[in-house]
Amino acid sequence: MKKPRPYLYEVDMMRIIFIFGVLLNHTTTAFAQSMTASSGWPHMLLLATHLSIHFTRMGFMFMTGLVLTLNYYHKDDWPNFFKKRFAGSGWPYLLWNFILMVFALIVGAPGFSLANFTSTYASAILHGDQFYMYYILVTLQLYLLFPALVWLFKQFPTRHLTLLTISFLLQLGLMVGIKYGLPHIDRSNWLWWFKAYGVNVFTYQFYFIFGAYTSLHYQAVVAFIKRHAKAIGSSTLVLGFGTVGYYFWNRSVLGLAHDAAVSPHQPYMLVYDTMMIIFVFGVGKLYARWRHHGLPAWLDRFVKNGAKVSFGIYLDQTIGLTILRWLLSFTSLPDWGYLLLIPLGYVLVLAISFGIAWFCYKVAPFGILIGRPQIHLFNRQKGVVTHDPTYHTTIQSTQK
Repeated sequence: MKKPRPYLYEVDMMRIIFIFGVLLNHTTTAFAQSMTASSGWPHMLLLATHLSIHFTRMGFMFMTGLVLTLNYYHKDDWPNFFKKRFAGSGWPYLLWNFILMVFALIVGAPGFSLANFTSTYASAILHGDQFYMYYILVTLQLYLLFPALVWLFKQFPTRHLTLLTISFLLQLGLMVGIKYGLPHIDRSNWLWWFKAYGVNVFTYQFYFIFGAYTSLHYQAVVAFIKRHAKAIGSSTLVLGFGTVGYYFWNRSVLGLAHDAAVSPHQPYMLVYDTMMIIFVFGVGKLYARWRHHGLPAWLDRFVKNGAKVSFGIYLDQTIGLTILRWLLSFTSLPDWGYLLLIPLGYVLVLAISFGIAWFCYKVAPFGILIGRPQIHLFNRQKGVVTHDPTYHTTIQSTQK
């Protein structure tokens, strides 16, 4: 009888941390945009601390590489892989772009009209530049390249750490080039895929490879984190506070605009994001251990259910954020008042986003919207097939 593989409860916690971080990032941006004194300390506090919570994008890229490798490294059934993955992520991508564009028309969002609906929708699908959908477009590109990634690791079975090191150095060079080189280059005649590097899969290559490496050497990575837990925690904390100084250095010394100063595509952020991913992984392992020794039932349910619909929360977050901005438009507060309201606004966005995702998860046939189609409606065998790019179930050691 085949021995069942252990469930990765730590990955559930990682998914919770990353998606909650995404919503915190976007919620604080909404409050910062509502403030009036651009030079006041509340506004400057939000701007300067923005980089510290900007690791979540790379965390999701890491999770995608980890989970895909866990589930598909040994299967070698690429036609079935493409069919499942493109259908599972493609339908939510198409449907949510449509739903959110209709929602934008209803609420009268600037730049959307019935006359340009078709062209705007087509552009959004092609470019992934609406409603935070860039992650899905990058993931679809990864699906095309994933067989090559698997082939690369299999071609060099004893050189995985070397592959990871080369990948990191390439990523570092890429970040230096994006920050210090691209702004001084005329890119007007470049193909869009190269100009819009934020949706180019190769911009995130290290995080995907890091995820794949972690999957293949899971126990070794866990042992490394345990041995160096204090150093990892201390370094991550220092780097986190360092993002504030980095922001002011970008603005005052380099003379960068705010958007460029908080870009995730910077050399410092590569180091910080990597350490944050390792740190969050460690927190996930602590959660798994605490769960084994007994956790409050409510906390266990919270993490379990939140992890189930984290992909849906990511997809529908625009609705909660739009409602928050609409409510803020009726307020006229001093900037410190908006700062104090952030926790309330954050809870509101979380509640709306979770509520919509949970509805889709529980009520057929809306599960298709969050990568969890209720296939028992169309298939004799009851059950749920999940196509969330960061979905996982169990781990099987692939170390030799």
